[in-house]
Amino acid sequence: MPARRRSAHSLNHDLHSNAALEVQIPNRGLVAVARARLEVNLSAVAGNWRELDGMSGTRTTTGAVVKADAYGLGAPEIVNALIGAGARDFFVAMAEEGLELGDLPESCRVFVFSGYMKGDKELLREHGFVPVLCSPGQVDRFLGELPGRDFALQLNTGMNRLGIPLTWFSEHRQRILAFRPLLIVSHLACADEPGHRMNQMQLERFIRATGESAVPRSLAATGGILLGPDYHFDHCRPGIGIYGGLPFESGRNVVDLHLPVVQVQEISAGEAVGYGLDWRAGRQTRIATVLAGYADGVLRCLGNGTAVHCGEIACPVVGRISMDLVTVDVSELDSRPDHLQLLGPHQTIDALADDASTIGYEVLTRLGRRFERAYTNDMKKPERREAEFQS
Repeated sequence: MPARRRSAHSLNHDLHSNAALEVQIPNRGLVAVARARLEVNLSAVAGNWRELDGMSGTRTTTGAVVKADAYGLGAPEIVNALIGAGARDFFVAMAEEGLELGDLPESCRVFVFSGYMKGDKELLREHGFVPVLCSPGQVDRFLGELPGRDFALQLNTGMNRLGIPLTWFSEHRQRILAFRPLLIVSHLACADEPGHRMNQMQLERFIRATGESAVPRSLAATGGILLGPDYHFDHCRPGIGIYGGLPFESGRNVVDLHLPVVQVQEISAGEAVGYGLDWRAGRQTRIATVLAGYADGVLRCLGNGTAVHCGEIACPVVGRISMDLVTVDVSELDSRPDHLQLLGPHQTIDALADDASTIGYEVLTRLGRRFERAYTNDMKKPERREAEFQS
């Protein structure tokens, strides 16, 4: 049963910085936490990947983008769950990130989006990572220094970020394709806007540049998969959709973030809260201070009005976000909360991103290392027998 409301005197002395708190986690019961706790649902990760994989035909392979420590959620754990779901190809931003994935079955491949950077030679040689060569200089240097090793190519079809110029590729195409790249990729600039004319323009450029080639092709990440089969080609590589982010609207929520309450106190009408006294109480108000802040990725541009939740009840953040602390108006609660939830079923990464005028990608990748990470799985974990991973 919920505890009765306590007096202002007892609430003002309710400091628990050295005490572990207990959080009710679905399917796990009460779990003690002394710091903010990030729950990652590996079943949801696997389920999201399977749904995205099912959107393309059986002749299309689906990989997974796990760069930036799997979007901040823990690459070894995420990759293991994705292997159990059927993924074999993984994409990272730089060669060093490939080392963070852990020991992989021999049937798995790790592609490096930054291509062949200075200092990558030994990493690629020793671990077999596949550079996605993205400039003429990288192509020539790689083929000269690591002849016979696997590689892929990225073409610039209009995003003008990474990629080999199409004119250069056309001139050197026969020579390069003779080395048998594993994959030719490009990246869509506006895939999250289905009606944007740039999608069709990039598709046509990609087809013209790669037509009549026997090399497998990949154009679609999450947004591209949702654009339909014309964009799927031989290989898709979803990223944000795996982690429950837009534009994959049907994706399951993957993360729950519980913030422990350090102190609860009553303030009178007219009193203010936080640095700069930006928020002032219009009535007798109960303020909970929780242990997280912009050092943990709770963006400082959030603040007054952003919601955290206690069960079904939304409680507004009041005052500025501090480095380690957030203050919340919990006057509507019947009892002192032990924790409040910033991310979960009532507030997705994209809903929080909207409050911060950013995107779900940034919310995920900024989640701090001070959070205790816990991984849940509501499916029976498959045994990882190497024979099951042979293609």
